Amino acid sequence: MTIRLPDSTGGLRTYEPRPEPFAVTPGAPFTSRTVFSAAHVVADPFADTTPDSPAAVDWDATLAFRRHLWSHGLGVAEAMDTAQRGMGLDWAGAAELIRRSAAEARAVGGRIACGVGTDQITAGTLAEVRAAYEEQLALVESSGAQAILMASRALAAAASGPEDYLEVYGHLLRQAAEPVVLHWLGPMFDPALEGYWGSADLDAATDTFLEVIAAHPDKVEGIKVSLLDARREIDIRRRLPQGVRCYTGDDFNYPELIAGDDKGFSHALLGIFDPLGPLAAQAVRVLDTGDVQGFRELLDPTVELSRHLFQAPTRFYKTGVVFLAWLAGHQAHFTMVGGLQSARSLPHLARAYELADGLGLFPDPKLAEERMRNLLALYGVTQ
Repeated sequence: MTIRLPDSTGGLRTYEPRPEPFAVTPGAPFTSRTVFSAAHVVADPFADTTPDSPAAVDWDATLAFRRHLWSHGLGVAEAMDTAQRGMGLDWAGAAELIRRSAAEARAVGGRIACGVGTDQITAGTLAEVRAAYEEQLALVESSGAQAILMASRALAAAASGPEDYLEVYGHLLRQAAEPVVLHWLGPMFDPALEGYWGSADLDAATDTFLEVIAAHPDKVEGIKVSLLDARREIDIRRRLPQGVRCYTGDDFNYPELIAGDDKGFSHALLGIFDPLGPLAAQAVRVLDTGDVQGFRELLDPTVELSRHLFQAPTRFYKTGVVFLAWLAGHQAHFTMVGGLQSARSLPHLARAYELADGLGLFPDPKLAEERMRNLLALYGVTQ
């Protein structure tokens, strides 16, 4: 059986779906790397909502997807940008997500870290930004999860220079009960974060970022770097204080960054490990044996899919992530909070299906093919 898929030229091409999925071998917990998947939320397709109304979440399906990730040994990075923070999921929804997921993690013994931001305000003074961060930090800590201090649109708008970042982050780190992960999210993921750390010059911004960490090394467990710049991430991780981890957030170059070199390596906190979960877990277990080549042989072929999903405008990568979750059978529909299922074109989605199917990511390839055919028919593509 073949399927006709649209391409970027307006034509149709013939594709033969893969008959069998990638064979996943369950294994022991990871020993060489700490790996988080930034997980998406599942919308409630029957809710009577609009794109600008509060998100309606299918909690059962959302938590089931987290159990899927935990079952493969991955940690869950909760309420991050993959969950559409600031793009459909507001703070009230994120707070409920954090509470529910943290409770589920305790119940099943899964590792969880949760995003701390300022999205309950759209703008404000530095004092109001600090207060917003404090409110979210308190909720995450009270849930028992590790905190990830995310980049703040409100801070980017309120700060007048590097000294404001040093003051706000220093204040938060001094009061954090446990060491946190600092997240540097680049403007390709969120244009409102242009000039974060007080400068559009990345060298100057890097210096400020590292100054924050150097002043509070006992309160920073790690950093997540999401700049899609492998050389800069390597430079940053080589300059970190002893004991501070680097978690790659580079969805373009993650295999080489996780594999590392003779001077170090990156752990992982990645949105692409949402659809890649089982395959990524198997690759890391191969790396645990010291087999770097085997690790790269498994993970390198996934980069084409990741680069496709995260192509500009990168912030819409979430559409492809949820689309693949639907094809894989993790949810019964292709609906997203905020109506974001419309953010990518049919040719983009068709190529995502082709690449993911080629990797064997769909546990039931026939189900994925059937759902892809239904979507094509909805768009008027006849087979």
